[in-house]
Amino acid sequence: QAQLVESGGGLVQAGGSLRLSCAASGRLFSSYCMGWFRQAPGKEREFVAGINWATGTYYEDSVRGRFTISRDNTKNTVYLQMNSLKPEDTAVYYCAAGAAGRGDIIRDIRRYNYWGQGTQVTVSS
Repeated sequence: QAQLVESGGGLVQAGGSLRLSCAASGRLFSSYCMGWFRQAPGKEREFVAGINWATGTYYEDSVRGRFTISRDNTKNTVYLQMNSLKPEDTAVYYCAAGAAGRGDIIRDIRRYNYWGQGTQVTVSS
């Protein structure tokens, strides 16, 4: 059973940067697709970025070019570097893990098996 713990959220001014981390327990980390999702008040949880076994990545359009997802399988950790933050990036950010093939990047929220507790990111204008 994998467990995920996020950290790194906080309050930042528009244009600033934050780096989120997600530490995973369990020996299956390296064989899972890892994803970041976010949920703003009153909105549905949405896909932000994903990374597969082979470190291929995919980004939601509104964050492409500003956010970078990466993983360190030796540390069982996935990161989300967020630059040029905007007020509309304000949300609770969740890390998730889903069983997938080596080249697969999962965007469907229903296919993620494990979730962290979330970390708040607030961007002030």
